[in-house]
Amino acid sequence: MRDDRPYDLVLFGATGFTGGLTAEYLARHAPTGLRWALAGRNPAKLAAVRDRLADIDPGLAELPLLTADVTDAASVQAVAESARVVATTVGPYVHHGEPIVAACAAAGTDYLDITGEPEFVDLMYLRHHAEAVRTGARLVHTCGFDSIPHDLGVWYTLKHLPTDGPVTVDGFVRAGGKFSAGTYHSALTAFSRSGEMSRAAKARRAAEPRPEGRRVRAVPGKVGRSKEIGRWAVPLPTIDPQVVRRSAAARPEYGPDFRYRHFAAVKRLPTILAAGVGMAGLVGLVKLPPTRRWLLGRLSSGQGPSAEVRAKSWFTVRFVGRGGGRTVLTEVAGGDPGYDETAKMLAESALCLALDELPSTSGQVTPVTAMGDALLDRLVAAGMTFRVLDGAR
Repeated sequence: MRDDRPYDLVLFGATGFTGGLTAEYLARHAPTGLRWALAGRNPAKLAAVRDRLADIDPGLAELPLLTADVTDAASVQAVAESARVVATTVGPYVHHGEPIVAACAAAGTDYLDITGEPEFVDLMYLRHHAEAVRTGARLVHTCGFDSIPHDLGVWYTLKHLPTDGPVTVDGFVRAGGKFSAGTYHSALTAFSRSGEMSRAAKARRAAEPRPEGRRVRAVPGKVGRSKEIGRWAVPLPTIDPQVVRRSAAARPEYGPDFRYRHFAAVKRLPTILAAGVGMAGLVGLVKLPPTRRWLLGRLSSGQGPSAEVRAKSWFTVRFVGRGGGRTVLTEVAGGDPGYDETAKMLAESALCLALDELPSTSGQVTPVTAMGDALLDRLVAAGMTFRVLDGAR
């Protein structure tokens, strides 16, 4: 576990909006004795974050600050070699994420991020998974709202079903809240790179081994009304189903034949159809460099919703699981999905990798594969809800 390194955990990107929230969460909840530090490219901004943390816990007035820039490979390597775990909020990841992944894979350092960018995750698998397996590093992407509630929610649902035969799980997402500049920039970047995303996914499918003797699938659903949740279900093309499928491929607990579908749950179908038309128009606009530059300039890095707005934000994900002739309805729920809860999920994931007894894994792995029940227990203790709404019948 690299116990000889000076830091248990380094947080990269604490001067950004979500990174700052993650640092504040750690200031309030990190256990006494945790050796942690902040890393970033601007020493003055890092010092300002540390001053804010010292208002929460005066003992953090001397929290170590590490200067590193993703354009300077040596500085990133030094951070990776100094830590057992590095967590990063520096995005868009497809532009800024790889140097940290590469350094952690080479150094045998555990890595976490909050990306929801499929292209980035697929490219990191192709370029750095084998090296991380060799060094023992765990590369764990999607440790925020993308995709922990969905990945752990399916895992929790399976605990209430027999899995010795075919199992199906459908996830239905509802959320209310606003997004930050970082999320906005990452989304526009992904929309503008649909061709690159498709090519990366195809290359990964060709390279990634499939589970032997088992079938796991994440398939698109169809628009329809769900009687279990009493709402319209619209297929949701996020990274979350891919993460669930990879967990199922890695863990035999998902059974011999597993299928997952992922939906947005809406009251009124016209609302989501209108949003789909607007999204299609936005995707077209971001492919044109002039309009993409204009759209990216609408929000500056570091901006995000106020504490008052975040306090009113929420999410729920309901899961309908079927297996062995039984059906179970479960729910994962929490507060502000994109920021407060994402900061909580990233911080608890980092503490989990640094401190908890976990399964032996390495390479690029999902949150469930790397942390499973240990992370589930942490998030429940931290206030997220995992519950059965309608027991197996």
